[in-house]
Amino acid sequence: MKINLRYVLGISLVSALGGFLFGYDWVVIGGAKPFYERFFEIVHMPGLQGLAMSSALIGCVGGAGLSGWFGERFGRKGSLMLAALLFTLSSIGTGAVGSFSGFMVFRIVGGFGIGIASAISPIYISEVSPAAYRGRLVTLNQLNIVVGILAAQIINYLIAQPVPQGATEVLIRESWNGQTGWRWMFWAEAVPASLFFLMLFFIPESPRWLIKASRQEKAASILQKIGGEVYALEAGKEISQSMVGAVRKVKLKPLLSKGIRPIVLIGIVLAVFQQWCGINVVFNYAEEVFSAAGYEVSDILFNIVITGVVNLVFTFIAIRTVDRWGRRRLMLIGSMGLALLYGVLGMSYMMNLQGMTILVIVLLCIAVYGMTLAPVTWVILSEIFPNRVRGVAMAAATTMLWVASSILVLTFPYLNSGLKAHGTFWLYAGICLAGFLFIRRYLPETKGKSLEQIEKDLTH
Repeated sequence: MKINLRYVLGISLVSALGGFLFGYDWVVIGGAKPFYERFFEIVHMPGLQGLAMSSALIGCVGGAGLSGWFGERFGRKGSLMLAALLFTLSSIGTGAVGSFSGFMVFRIVGGFGIGIASAISPIYISEVSPAAYRGRLVTLNQLNIVVGILAAQIINYLIAQPVPQGATEVLIRESWNGQTGWRWMFWAEAVPASLFFLMLFFIPESPRWLIKASRQEKAASILQKIGGEVYALEAGKEISQSMVGAVRKVKLKPLLSKGIRPIVLIGIVLAVFQQWCGINVVFNYAEEVFSAAGYEVSDILFNIVITGVVNLVFTFIAIRTVDRWGRRRLMLIGSMGLALLYGVLGMSYMMNLQGMTILVIVLLCIAVYGMTLAPVTWVILSEIFPNRVRGVAMAAATTMLWVASSILVLTFPYLNSGLKAHGTFWLYAGICLAGFLFIRRYLPETKGKSLEQIEKDLTH
């Protein structure tokens, strides 16, 4: 049995472009933040600041919540095409608006696309990937998320003109950055979004979805392209057996059954933990994180690019280790590593340390997150749910992930104001310690097993 890795890699990379747009759309707002806030005059309004930052996340919750229905009704491929269209519409609209309400609407549209892509892209990759390569291939989705994040950070940095040190809010608002530059940061996304939509025409549908839809011949043809006739026969039989009792209609009730409920609970807790571990405030609130360490606006934009580079490098390390070290070990390393680093970071803020010291600790946090919790959570979520409920279970977990992310983004301005930077990161350290204990107690190892074998292990 010889796997056609080039074919599997190709279709996985196309699907993972959804991750690229997820990363770009999610982070582009961080670089535009110092300018659109001046344009809309919300600099001293923490409520509206949090609402602007979380508007896309509101859409994420809706998109993720409906991704199960879209994924079962229109297939994985059709759902990704819808996400691509939403990304395109959002990028054009967000840059064109003149009102804060219009800005919010188009950010929500983009968030809807993120919600769909974040659930469907890893599912698609896991469903076309042979067991021995699944961890690395699903991690490609996270790699694309990170590349998208870095692309947004670099494009924001290149678009923004230098801001004079000590520039007033009025000067920034009336500058090219404040009037036009931030718009181009959003418009730039339309190019990869359109390319993603066009490339989706050239990939097949998920064979597991096709078998569930009673299209066995088409599924067999795709499985044969992946691994040949023997692989197609064996995988087709195993998938068909796992689909006994599956229904096309999306229902939440099966998620509450005795055998599946504990698996769904593990998935939801891990999804929430990936957000509440706190690292994403560095991407979404870089201005606050670095200004507290004494950096000016232009320095902050450069630091944001550095964080993206570190995130990318350590995601490559995750690709190398996820199928060697295993999912569970990496999750334990990540949760404990962040707990310790946040403790040090909080102490540094309390001691009023500034400049390079804070930057180095933040980069260490991103390095640990980039090779553990960020990619491995998506791998686990894509593989632990049984075939017959994977779409709706992934939708439930991803919805809770974005609800958690919304809460994180909405609460940070208030936590940063009330607890200050040191107290906020100590709170995140406590959450990471709790996550470590949960993972050690409840998360099994899944590396090297087929999706159907994982299902047998977890439900019996």
